[in-house]
Amino acid sequence: MALQDIFAGCTQRPLLPAEPMTKHTSFHIGGPAELMAQPQSEAELQSLLLKAAEAAVPVTLVGNGSNLLVRDKGIRGLVIKLGSMLRDINVSGNMLTFGSGVSLAQASKKAAELGLSGMEFAVGIPGSIGGAVYMNAGAYDGEMSKVVKSVRVMDAAGEVSELSAGELDFGYRHSALQGSSKIVTSVTVELAAGDKQAIAEKMADFSNRRITKQPLELPSAGSMFKRPPGYFAGTLIDQTGLKGYTVGGAQVSTKHAGFVVNIGGATAADVLQLISDVQAKVFAAHGVHLEPEVLVLGEK
Repeated sequence: MALQDIFAGCTQRPLLPAEPMTKHTSFHIGGPAELMAQPQSEAELQSLLLKAAEAAVPVTLVGNGSNLLVRDKGIRGLVIKLGSMLRDINVSGNMLTFGSGVSLAQASKKAAELGLSGMEFAVGIPGSIGGAVYMNAGAYDGEMSKVVKSVRVMDAAGEVSELSAGELDFGYRHSALQGSSKIVTSVTVELAAGDKQAIAEKMADFSNRRITKQPLELPSAGSMFKRPPGYFAGTLIDQTGLKGYTVGGAQVSTKHAGFVVNIGGATAADVLQLISDVQAKVFAAHGVHLEPEVLVLGEK
């Protein structure tokens, strides 16, 4: 039975066979998803997962594709894109519950509108709040672990449960969700009452810093490397003379060495070779190993 036939009727939105992942990653890189589904509700997500389990079809989950590198051969099986689903926002005092598909920027702005402080750091981070919890995204001394109260998750069998912040085992760019089959469907954050003007000014400052310092004009997956203890990855790469270092269509940004950008037609193979080269050269010069922050998915 064709893959598309297995999942027929599971979602309102059309299933997308051989869907180019270049359309679904901020890097604009990646081979095709064998079949992509974009569920619009927990019920549709559950239906897809149950069908996949029944038919033994591998499942890959992606959000808004902002911290992701998909290999050139693409992704086998079913790719479920969560960035287009679950966008409800509920307010209860200083607690906000966001569907996992709500963008971080939207979540930050909603908190600001309500005069609630704690989400300002997220205003310029691309991606969905579900993905942000998965990676414990952060910037400017803020991160998701500091505001998350709980998350609602669904496992591969379609069972729904709630996890507290403590159960998420947050660390630097880490959560217990990594390596698990649990899918975030909503996120509840607990914020503090603040001054709307002060919150707005802080967000404007963070936004301006991003615009002036980061290569937002070119496709990228955000910061490429985790911050090594005691150092800054971008500084080490710059000091090694690697700004502008290029492999195929992939380049170490000339604006911020912590970013790898797609200057045109970059392949995943280009990016992976560039990462390997940068790691080797930085280690040779400084004795520091750089660990990629970006998730790599797909067939080798």
